[in-house]
Amino acid sequence: MYDSRPNLLLITVDQMRGDCLSILGHPVVETPNLDQLARRGMLFQNAYSSTPTCVPARAALFTGMSPRSHGRVGYEEKVPWNYEHTLPGELAKAGYHTQCVGKMHVDPARSLCGFHHVVLHDGYLHHNRFKHTNKVAESHDSCDDYLPWLRERAGAGADLLDLGLDCNASTVARPWHLPEALHPSNWVATQSIDFLRRRDPRKPFFLWSSFVRPHPPFDPPQAYWDRYDGADFPDPVVGEWAEQDDPARSGLDPITRSGIVPRRRLRRAMAAYYALISHIDDQLGRLMNAMEEYGVLDNTVIVFTSDHGELLGDHHLFRKALPYEGSAKVPLIIADPGGRLGIRQGESIEAVAELRDIMPTLLDCAGVDIPSSVDGESLLGVRERSQDGSWRSFIHGEHAYGEQSHQYVTDGRQKYIWFTQTDEEQLFDLELDPHERTNVAGEEFYAASRQLWRERLVRELNGREEGYVQDGKLVAGRPPRTCLRHILTHAND
Repeated sequence: MYDSRPNLLLITVDQMRGDCLSILGHPVVETPNLDQLARRGMLFQNAYSSTPTCVPARAALFTGMSPRSHGRVGYEEKVPWNYEHTLPGELAKAGYHTQCVGKMHVDPARSLCGFHHVVLHDGYLHHNRFKHTNKVAESHDSCDDYLPWLRERAGAGADLLDLGLDCNASTVARPWHLPEALHPSNWVATQSIDFLRRRDPRKPFFLWSSFVRPHPPFDPPQAYWDRYDGADFPDPVVGEWAEQDDPARSGLDPITRSGIVPRRRLRRAMAAYYALISHIDDQLGRLMNAMEEYGVLDNTVIVFTSDHGELLGDHHLFRKALPYEGSAKVPLIIADPGGRLGIRQGESIEAVAELRDIMPTLLDCAGVDIPSSVDGESLLGVRERSQDGSWRSFIHGEHAYGEQSHQYVTDGRQKYIWFTQTDEEQLFDLELDPHERTNVAGEEFYAASRQLWRERLVRELNGREEGYVQDGKLVAGRPPRTCLRHILTHAND
């Protein structure tokens, strides 16, 4: 007997900005396949990653929890994942055939986290590459499936470092040097298609296709590089509040978080970034065609998102972690090609959403009970709940990040940021200033708004172990933590 419940496909990319969809009017990037998915479902205008780096963002995806609950409030490697309830685990228990292809970024790297099977490529993870500090069992060679596949086809010496590009944060870009079919983005699509061949046809499936790009290295195949290199696109936005100079010349460092990068290098990095997105879009077209051939497209609910964005020179900043739109806002599409969910086709949703909402949404699609540990909410009824006022009014985000450690709250129309070490406040009117050029925290006109957001943040942080709130007020200078005590204790169980 065949199970008639819908299949579930979660597509995640790494470090893709929320504005990089042509359906949203991006002036350069072309994403026809993602645009088509958006036209066949819901496109969220205000989706965020509460803790916008890889590890904590994926904790939200896996568990449906807020940062306070999953405990990863900054970026820290080698903290074991021992969550009782995970998205793939709940679906597997409910009878779904589950598989992940691509990036997981969990610990240990080979943890299944509830999946029946994982075909793994986390990209270049430094802590698994440093041979002088790792046991053989934890080395990169033993916990990556793409690299052996690549070496079978490109030669035994092939490696992720062959282009000479840093694989985490470099602003240097150049075209992929091997046949396009060997690129990591093609590999994720190839392995995902192969799962359609090998799956148990009696069960509905949950497939998580997890791409490492457009995360650096900025290495698009030549055809995509040619499409964007030299294109006429706008410069990054720079706010009035941003550092306007770079006296230390930190922008000359190929691996940088901030600074003024030489214009030619910056333009090439931007071109490569957009090219990687278009490359993934074409690979998604390939995956959709295969799903049609296997007869499963119209019985599959498809969710597309990213773990966080990329500042890409906005405000002379790069990478992620910070609370600005380029870093914290992510694309989010829920597509229903076969009309299984009754979603209005091509609907645009302004309600604020977060990565924690994806787990309860997919469980809801499958008719599976949502564990009480989940803080997120199913997005299937978000339109109606927004109209009757029962949907959340804002989300809270944070990131331990040294002197730039911060807390933020937003509803997609305004955003309040508090820097926990310096006591600096920022308030942006996103409706009038979507690029966050002007900090209005000190303007009298916005005094009431600033107070409202501050009070909301106080409520969110009250009782936190860092001591950010005392006597009902925000207290700056408290040492930030990347992981809360309860997750460290649980990790050692």
